[in-house]
Amino acid sequence: MSTSTPTPRKSGVTGTASPVAGRGPVRVLLRLHRTALWVAGGLLVLGIGIVVALRVWMASAKELCSDGDITPCGGPVYQSSYARTSTEVFLSEGGTVLLVLAALAGVFVAGPLIARELESGTFRLAWAQSVSPARWLATRLAVPAALVVSGLAVLIAVYRWGLWALRGFPYSSAPHWYDSGAFPGTGPALLGYALLAVAVGALSAVLVRRALLAMSLTALVLGAVAFGLGKRRYRLWPGELREGAAAQTYAHGDWPLENGMFTASGDRLYWQDCLFSRWDNAQACMRDRGGVTPFAEVHPASHYWPLQLVETGILLALAALAVLAAFRVLRRLHG
Repeated sequence: MSTSTPTPRKSGVTGTASPVAGRGPVRVLLRLHRTALWVAGGLLVLGIGIVVALRVWMASAKELCSDGDITPCGGPVYQSSYARTSTEVFLSEGGTVLLVLAALAGVFVAGPLIARELESGTFRLAWAQSVSPARWLATRLAVPAALVVSGLAVLIAVYRWGLWALRGFPYSSAPHWYDSGAFPGTGPALLGYALLAVAVGALSAVLVRRALLAMSLTALVLGAVAFGLGKRRYRLWPGELREGAAAQTYAHGDWPLENGMFTASGDRLYWQDCLFSRWDNAQACMRDRGGVTPFAEVHPASHYWPLQLVETGILLALAALAVLAAFRVLRRLHG
């Protein structure tokens, strides 16, 4: 009497891990933090809904003229609708709100996603199941980075669509393209902030391995980077220098940086130097100081994309350094 030995079932790929096994850590991560995913999805829907509601509100406002005037066309008084002015106020800090969302993603990565597991020791369970430390960390970087970038890319498009409806109206208080409250949320720089937030969160987590401390450190670093770039953004790309009559007029969309007068020797005198002088006339003050030719340094609207791309490049470089440092720290601590 003979017995038959069961034949093991063969995988479709010989000598390599199956695709299902490769997706295992991702599935576990998504299931473990599904509540956070629902919250993030809710914020995405809320952001889209707010901008859509504002656009619908403006469209339903009773404006008598094509330029948005609610008073008789051509009259001495111009007044925009309450819906339009309210939308301008609501959207003026939209870029700051999107920056905060990007920072929250980094704080979440630093705390619940990585540091909490290192603090509690639950990471050993994953590492005991043939998941290397490097792969474990890579999953916790790649998954939130992909989700956050995708969600924020949608919000960028929606925010730009909302701002577009405010263009071209006289006496508008809509944010300019260079305003600190709007600029970060209208282009790829926001995605650079998001990737930096995830990278800094991971680095903070593996460095301190305490959830609350890692979250605080991440928020502090991201706040410092955003504040520093916001203050020096105008220096990321050379401004356009205008002299003579061209220096005294500004086109729509110009971002004024500096203005004053050149002396005969080419030195610069700035108007702010005469603001609190004993001369009542600032121009006379400049002439008395040796000013000859007016000048102005501006960023025209065409500098929007160079500024966005340079800032994005800086953020991506910082993010790459943070990711490299996170893996080196993890390797040094855990092999």
